[in-house]
Amino acid sequence: MFGWLRPKAASAATIADDVPAANEPAPSVNPERLLRRLEWTVLRRLDGTLQGDYRTLFRGFGLDLADLREYQLHDDVRYMDWNVTARVQVPHVREFQEDREVAAWFVLDLSGSVDFGSQLMRKRALASELVAVLARLFTRYGNRVGAVLHSEQANEVIPARSGRRHVLHILDRMQKLAERRARPSATSVGRVTDLAELLVLARPVIKRRSVLFVVSDFISTPGWSRRLADLARRHDIVAVRLTDPMETELPDIGLVMMQDAETGEQLLVDTHDSAFRRRFARAAEKRETELRAALGDAGVDCLELATDEPLDEALLRFTQLRKRRSQLASGALPRHLR
Repeated sequence: MFGWLRPKAASAATIADDVPAANEPAPSVNPERLLRRLEWTVLRRLDGTLQGDYRTLFRGFGLDLADLREYQLHDDVRYMDWNVTARVQVPHVREFQEDREVAAWFVLDLSGSVDFGSQLMRKRALASELVAVLARLFTRYGNRVGAVLHSEQANEVIPARSGRRHVLHILDRMQKLAERRARPSATSVGRVTDLAELLVLARPVIKRRSVLFVVSDFISTPGWSRRLADLARRHDIVAVRLTDPMETELPDIGLVMMQDAETGEQLLVDTHDSAFRRRFARAAEKRETELRAALGDAGVDCLELATDEPLDEALLRFTQLRKRRSQLASGALPRHLR
């Protein structure tokens, strides 16, 4: 697949006639109906796990000193307690009592490659469900959420506010941007995603220390990891990676015309060729290694969301891993589990 062998990846490609084409407009989704469905399914299962009674998985940013602990890799050096560090000769950082209000921002990559999906759901729809679930979990306790949206045609900033209507407004703007992208535009032809551009846009907009969810498939021109690391110095960042099974392994389905959703480039490939499928898998493995290294260098957590996995299962798995890591850092795990 030419997308993997050249700068743009194959997840933005048209795979077969029975798979939704990446350059076709996604079916219109009513934000109210989407949110109501998720409130009855995913939200009821997650409520109290990600947030509840202001004791959240994501630490607040307060002023009241709560505790001291040893410095961990990627801790913010601004919270270093130099007096204690000098006294015990071991770096220590301060932990603060949580503020009741936590601002959350969604930094959303809505470029052409997220329109792809070989399963029943596209990556763009998966992003909408994630935003609906997390935004509602935050706002139902009085916290504020905002969004920075990026596509080939336009960028948009939605200021942080609270309330169910504001969540619906964010979902509606995501849908409108998708519909706008579906209309042909000469200005977007040949453009590939530059995730660094989105991160640069978000930095001056999000002034107060916040929880950031950077939602993307991370199929982008190189150079974005340094920008992500810059944001991570100030904010608590979770990189939400949207994936599809066909991005890592091609099925044997014969001759296939593939098209890059962002550049429009097309190539006819023979997926029956086992050597080609092996080259595709090796290229996918290399990109996976480079991506994990970039996220590790930036010092951010990564939440993997796949189009063939239920959203609540992925979120529960992520919260369990994050809580376990937090307990390990604080020494709160029982001795037999350490």
